[in-house]
Amino acid sequence: MPTDLQKPGTNGDGLAAEVPYGGTERRSPASGPVRPEREFVRFTRLQRALHACMIVSFISLATTGLTLKFSYTPWAATVSRFLGGFQTAGYIHRAAAVLMFGVFSTHLYDLVRHMRREHKSLLALIFGPDSMMFNRKDLDQFIATMKWFVGRGPRPQYGRWTYWEKFDYFAVFWGIAVIGSTGLTLWFPVFFTRLIPGSFINIATIIHSDEALLATGFIFTVHFFNTHLRPEKFPMDTVVFTGHMPVAELKRDKPLEYEALVASGQLESHLEEPQPEIVVRTIRGFAWVALSIGFSIVIWIIYAMIFAYK
Repeated sequence: MPTDLQKPGTNGDGLAAEVPYGGTERRSPASGPVRPEREFVRFTRLQRALHACMIVSFISLATTGLTLKFSYTPWAATVSRFLGGFQTAGYIHRAAAVLMFGVFSTHLYDLVRHMRREHKSLLALIFGPDSMMFNRKDLDQFIATMKWFVGRGPRPQYGRWTYWEKFDYFAVFWGIAVIGSTGLTLWFPVFFTRLIPGSFINIATIIHSDEALLATGFIFTVHFFNTHLRPEKFPMDTVVFTGHMPVAELKRDKPLEYEALVASGQLESHLEEPQPEIVVRTIRGFAWVALSIGFSIVIWIIYAMIFAYK
């Protein structure tokens, strides 16, 4: 997942390198750009893997689900034929749903493992300083951000998690609960109608379809903008893919976290060598494919809603 409650890992030997917090710079032998010597590790390997799996799962679910919802449009028929037909699209949809449930379950297991490793209680996990739970500071930062947008105040000093990152994080919980439960009801209607009235199948169909459309539109517009299209991140923020970010970027975007790490003397233990260039290029290729599909889906939805909605 893009966010978690865990602290990033340390380097392999656990020793702090003798470099300043800002890092040194080196040039590549060819014409290369200047890159920092060491970078801040923001996400662990497991977190990055879960986020990548979630991308594959969500895009597969969105693509196959929308071809059914807008099956009367030319683009839906074309995409469906490319996937092997509507029946094959249904198989892909269910497989992607299983992957999504697996990602969610693995994340919950990782949280429990983190609690035990750090000897934290559930309350400390939820309400601690690095918690993803909303608190009063998030409301204050939201108000301050709105003032900053219109030039009525300075840019807020953000910590490890911003209010929009927390919103995106809990959107997954909401989606699993609402879209996931209704999807399972439609997948196994005979089993669930032994427990609930048959009319609930019709209700589940409407909720699953409309909530999935809302989630897809939000992810591929608001989430994409917050993550990739902001001026300081454009055209792409790769931190959730590589797990690394330059220390200067940490200091600019997360000043409260940077100051806390420096004050506690823990910053060095969170620094690692940058990812190899071939890894970064591969990650960027994967991310560009995901972004392109996401923006295409937004265009397809807009077309269907304006010109062909039934």
